[in-house]
Amino acid sequence: MLLNDAAKAPSAYASRREIVGWAMFDFANQAYTLLIITVVFGELFTTVIVGDRGDGFRLANFLWSLALAISYLMVVITAPLCGAVMDYRAEKKRFLMFSYLATVATTAMLYFVTPGYVVMGLILIVVSNYAYSMGESFIAAFLPELGPPEKLGKISGFGWSLGYIGGLFAAGFTLLVLGEATAENFDRIRWVGPFAAGFFLVTAIPTFLWLKERGTPKPSGVAYWRIAQQRVYSTMRELRYFKDLTVFLISLLFSMAGVYIIIAFAFIYGAQVIGWDESVRNIMFIIVQVTAAAGALGFGWLQDRLGAKRTYQITLGLWVVAIIAIWATPEIATLANARFGWQWQAQYVFLIVGCLAGLSLGSSQSASRALVGVFSPLEKSAEFFGFWGLANKLAGVMGIVMLGVLQAMIGLQASILLCVGLFVVAMLICSRVNERRGREAAIAWKNA
Repeated sequence: MLLNDAAKAPSAYASRREIVGWAMFDFANQAYTLLIITVVFGELFTTVIVGDRGDGFRLANFLWSLALAISYLMVVITAPLCGAVMDYRAEKKRFLMFSYLATVATTAMLYFVTPGYVVMGLILIVVSNYAYSMGESFIAAFLPELGPPEKLGKISGFGWSLGYIGGLFAAGFTLLVLGEATAENFDRIRWVGPFAAGFFLVTAIPTFLWLKERGTPKPSGVAYWRIAQQRVYSTMRELRYFKDLTVFLISLLFSMAGVYIIIAFAFIYGAQVIGWDESVRNIMFIIVQVTAAAGALGFGWLQDRLGAKRTYQITLGLWVVAIIAIWATPEIATLANARFGWQWQAQYVFLIVGCLAGLSLGSSQSASRALVGVFSPLEKSAEFFGFWGLANKLAGVMGIVMLGVLQAMIGLQASILLCVGLFVVAMLICSRVNERRGREAAIAWKNA
């Protein structure tokens, strides 16, 4: 039904403690995405557990892509259905708890994945990344309840920035205690799974203590699958009313395809294309976390002044520049040395590029989440963020499979330019989004 609905009173929004509790989930789960997907275990899986089988790691990279793509495809199928049930039964915290515990358990089990145990590694990555990714959608569904639309950019940015600070703590322990992802250091670095799981388990506790379940459950007695089917079908019909949200989700499909490629392959790129030393890799750990936190916080503040759409477009422009710089890093070092007589190594140029990539990463993720929050009615926030999760993970499937196949044919360095095309397409599609109209549609909707 479409009725005029006044905005919520300020007193109904979250307290500062509740917002911190919500943001602590970002702080906690960053240990998984950073240590398992982006940096340590991804490199360990491709270079040690599978290894170079005379093909320049192309099979290893493809298997890593396949595991991530399968887990993201599972999210695509289930996220909107779970979101529909969460809204109907007011069970966002319950679903969040399930995903959290599943992520912790399967991540800890990565300890048992040793060189040659490729199938076990694939299964555990699929399950743990699926549970983690569902948790991303579940925690994001709380965002529209935390503050008014004009403050969501700042709140989302605070969450992302706190997440990258959490990643910095997790990375620091890994660097100082566990060491590098090599066969020689395998007996220590294999503990990265249990450590990431323990970090997530402990630091997410404030989320479940302070975050409130504000929804009112509808009458029970209906099977969950039936609720999901009916509500998702209804929402699919209603999406024509939320046309700006729909267009933005299509834009997000392309932009996040590029982002997921970088998340999954940036440190693999550093190891295989740049050939960096352990010390440089460790510095990149820190650079990415600090600049991503700064980008999320700074652009979150900027978004509340420039508007969510404009900020999102700016972040995509930053990504285009960053990807071109990543691709050209070896050539930039060679040209600079020849022209100025310097002795730069490509790995040090890559550190400079990492600053731009980190800034782009934090800002784009924060801006996209906040924009969905602006376009989402409170009564359907979990369901709409289920579609946000669907777009994100479908993007992950699309981007990682495309990159996996492309790098198998032409190598990793050349194939990274795929991301430039993805970000440009996302910018063109997003140009058709009317932020004011989308915000008004969310405020005017009420499910009578």
